[in-house]
Amino acid sequence: MRREPEFFQQEELDLVYIAKKLGEALKLEELLTAAGVDYAVETDEYLGGVVFRNVRVGAFFYVARTSSEPARQVLLTNGYRPQ
Repeated sequence: MRREPEFFQQEELDLVYIAKKLGEALKLEELLTAAGVDYAVETDEYLGGVVFRNVRVGAFFYVARTSSEPARQVLLTNGYRPQ
């Protein structure tokens, strides 16, 4: 379930995925919610492109360190490559 970063309090968070498109981010939210994984999403910048590199904005998905492996397994099972 999507949570605000404050929900995790002092728990360390792991970045598990960077969604580069809105549709991808929405699908990932559905998958993680259906799997019962608590996660936080924040927009941030990343460097993209191969020939013409530029700064882009994506949805960064974070989970508590204790949920990191189950979240990564959900991603792998559904064809995503976790961070």
